[in-house]
Amino acid sequence: MATVLIVEDEQKMLRLLELKLGEEGWTTCSAGDAETGLKILGQEAIDLVLSDIKLPAMNGLEFLHAIRRVNAEIPVVLMTAYGSVEKAVEAMKSGANDYVLKPFSLDEIKMVVRKELDVHRLRAENRTLREELGHRYQYPNIVACSSKMQEVLAAVERVAPSNSTVLIGGESGVGKDLIARAIHHRSRRASGPFIKINCTAIPENLLESELFGYERGAFTGATASKPGKFELADKGSLFLDEIGDVSPAVQAKLLRVLQEREFERLGGMRTLKVDVRLIAATNRDLRAALEEGTFREDLYYRLNVVPINLPPLREHKEDIPDLVGHFLAKYLKESGKEIRGVSPKAMEALMNFHWPGNVRELENIIERAATLAEGPWIEAGDIRLDAEPVKESGVAAGFLPPGMTLDQCEDEMIREALRRSAGNKSQAARLLGLSRNALRYRLSKIGVSDEPDEKE
Repeated sequence: MATVLIVEDEQKMLRLLELKLGEEGWTTCSAGDAETGLKILGQEAIDLVLSDIKLPAMNGLEFLHAIRRVNAEIPVVLMTAYGSVEKAVEAMKSGANDYVLKPFSLDEIKMVVRKELDVHRLRAENRTLREELGHRYQYPNIVACSSKMQEVLAAVERVAPSNSTVLIGGESGVGKDLIARAIHHRSRRASGPFIKINCTAIPENLLESELFGYERGAFTGATASKPGKFELADKGSLFLDEIGDVSPAVQAKLLRVLQEREFERLGGMRTLKVDVRLIAATNRDLRAALEEGTFREDLYYRLNVVPINLPPLREHKEDIPDLVGHFLAKYLKESGKEIRGVSPKAMEALMNFHWPGNVRELENIIERAATLAEGPWIEAGDIRLDAEPVKESGVAAGFLPPGMTLDQCEDEMIREALRRSAGNKSQAARLLGLSRNALRYRLSKIGVSDEPDEKE
């Protein structure tokens, strides 16, 4: 129950208030003057102060100011005579939560105290909820304070407990593998294995055997049977990075595993059943690959059950200072070197860069800068950004506008085509040499609605 501090120099009124507030179940502390009240506030956990304005020595307004200097949140209710309404108004302007006019009924004072305690409790709960929301989506080794990255982690929170297949999209270096691990560790499969395979790091003729395993004698050099990644990931999660680069033959086998949860090893006859959650990632535009015929449409829809798209670093630069601190702490722990931090000029250079290599590039640059730094701070001269202009080598200088990436240039061309066609998307598609479906996908990427044209 709440504790109320009563500050009143009239003893009869003080005793009466102690009695009536105590009947409500509230604990009371009493003081005959403001100085004693301040001492009690410094020693006890008080939830509300009920004080008369007219007090000896320090008056109620001075008492209020003293309280607010040490505690801006505690509710303060002032009692004042009817003829001193202007004092009560002044008190409200100075930070009092409410006031009551003497003479008052005891029911009135109890109602005011109850109301202010309820409001204080609700504010405290709201503050706690805001703090919990601010820290809700925190994962080891993931720096994500920006709204865009918090949206990503919110999606991770929602999808992790399910068994749904997840397709993570985003440019190279944005941290797709970290998100895949976060999904696994927040899932019911967290105690099971997390197996990762990079589809581009394995030659095409070996990828099938890596995924599904092989039996002895399946091919030259197969002197013993070997389980594949799907078997090793049983009861856990399998992360297929760069799924967009797998061959049609492997795509067909992947589709079967997703549909039927079974497969055969290379060179084997026995059908194996597995319980694996598949998480895939790609830096390719799979919708464009569908149109080109290089990726199976049925597999795409099996993979794209829950899509999570990671924004490039240039779209959430507010995370850069925290990322720099994270990478610097990681490097200093490994190297034992003593560096206090990054100078304002160096941080400004990092914030202004367009980051084509995303977070991975930032990590490499921070490690390099920390290695080269001679003083206690990383200075602007230690930051070596790959911002040299494109040199002529059969390609005209200024191939892309300065500081603009290919994606940004493409987005601007789409917007220009829409402007030239007065918003007619079919005409814009013809100007760009795209199919209507291809333009529809690109419009969704840049946040332009694809409502049907009036003339279509």
